[in-house]
Amino acid sequence: MQFVDKSKIRVISGKGGNGLVAWRREKFVDKGGPAGGDGGNGGDVYLVADENMSTLMDFKHKSVYKAKPGENGGNKNCYGANAPALFIKVPVGTVVKDCKNGKIIADLTQDGQKVLVAKGGRGGRGNAKFATPQKRAPQFCEPGEPSIERELFLELKLIADVGLLGMPNAGKSTFISRVSSAKPKIADYPFTTLIPNLGVVKKPSGDGFVIADIPGLIEGASEGVGLGHDFLRHVERCRFLIHIVDGTEENPFENYLKINNELKKYSDKLANLYQIIAINKMDSIPEIRQKELLNEFSGESENIFMISAVTGENVDKLINFTSQKVDEIEKPESDIIVEEDLDAYNNDDSEFDIQKVAKDTFIISGGKINRLASVTDTRNSEQVIRFQNILKGMGVFDRLNKMNIQDGDTIIVGALEFEYYKDEFYG
Repeated sequence: MQFVDKSKIRVISGKGGNGLVAWRREKFVDKGGPAGGDGGNGGDVYLVADENMSTLMDFKHKSVYKAKPGENGGNKNCYGANAPALFIKVPVGTVVKDCKNGKIIADLTQDGQKVLVAKGGRGGRGNAKFATPQKRAPQFCEPGEPSIERELFLELKLIADVGLLGMPNAGKSTFISRVSSAKPKIADYPFTTLIPNLGVVKKPSGDGFVIADIPGLIEGASEGVGLGHDFLRHVERCRFLIHIVDGTEENPFENYLKINNELKKYSDKLANLYQIIAINKMDSIPEIRQKELLNEFSGESENIFMISAVTGENVDKLINFTSQKVDEIEKPESDIIVEEDLDAYNNDDSEFDIQKVAKDTFIISGGKINRLASVTDTRNSEQVIRFQNILKGMGVFDRLNKMNIQDGDTIIVGALEFEYYKDEFYG
C-alpha cells in the first residue's frame, strides 16, 4: 500500500431546507390559519480520528465530501427532516489546516476524537412561525441557510512512542520485524523503506508500545535531499529515539553524527530527544572491533547496546530497556497551536454584487439574496414587500442609488424581475 501523508480535500455541508407557505384546509375549519412547516437542518461535516487508518491514501481517490441538505418544510406544520451528519475518517495524528488562511484548526491525536469543519445550514421557518396576534395570516416563509464549502489540507504526523533512526541499510526494518508484528519490505539496497512502518511491541504486562521505523536519513535530509525531509515530521511526536548504527560500515560514528546533525538542522526539539544507541550487525563484527565501537560511542550516551537484528542477539535486552524508558519518559507536549475555527460555523452569505448590464437594467446577485428570491412569489404582494424590505435593510437600495438608478429601471434578482421606483422601494 502506498503511504500518503499529505492531502487536500473539499468539504461541503448540507444546506438548510426552505420553509413553506401553506394553510389549514381541513373540512369544516373556517379560515384555517398558517400551516407551513419549517425546513430541516442541513448535515454537518466532521473529521474523526480512526486508529485503524494509517495513511491518507483514501483521499487520493476521493477528495470532495458533501453532506446531504435538509428537507423543505411541508403542509400541516410538518417539519422537513434534518439531514444526517457526515463523518470523514482520518488517521490518528492528522493535523488539519484551512487552505484559505493557513490556520491549523485541528490536531487529532486520540482515537475517536472529532472536529466540526462545516456546519450545516439551519432550516428556514415556515409561515406558521411568523404568525402573531396582529398578523394572523403571514404570506411569507424563510429560505434555509446555505451550506459551507471549504478546502482543507490534511497532514499526517504519526503517533509513536519510539522512533527508529539510522542510515539506509542500518537494519531498522529487520529490527522492527523481529520485535513486532510489522512486516516491512527488507532488502540490501538504499531506501528500501519508502514508508514509515509502525510496529506494536508487546510488554510482559500485556500492554505495548508503538515503534515507528522512519525511512533512512542521509546528509541533507533536512533540506529535502532524499526522502528524509518528507518523514522527519513523523519523529516529532515520539517520546525518544533508538538510533540504529550499522557497525560494519567504514565509519559508523561519522554516520551517527550526520543523522544527528540533520535532526538539529530540522528542529531543536528533535535534536534534544533522548536517544538509545544500538550498534547493529554484531554477528559480523569481530569482538575487538566491538570494543572499539563501544569506546568510540561512550561519550554520546550511557545507553549503548551491541545487537544483531538478524540473529536476535541482545535484542531482548534492548527491548526490555526500551520498555522501561517508555514508562519513564512522558510523551512530548505538542507544539502545534490550534486556532479557533469560526469559519466552520460561518453560514453568512449576505454579501452581494450589483451589475449594470444595460442603460436601464441592474442584476443583483448574492447567496442570501438569491435564496430569498427563491421563496418569494411575485404574485403575492405581501411576500414582495417583505423581500423589498429585506433588500433595503441589507443596503441594496443605497448602493443602487449610488449607481444612479432611475425610476422605471429594471431590477433582476434570480428569477424575479421588477421595476424600480424610489418612493416605493426607498421611501
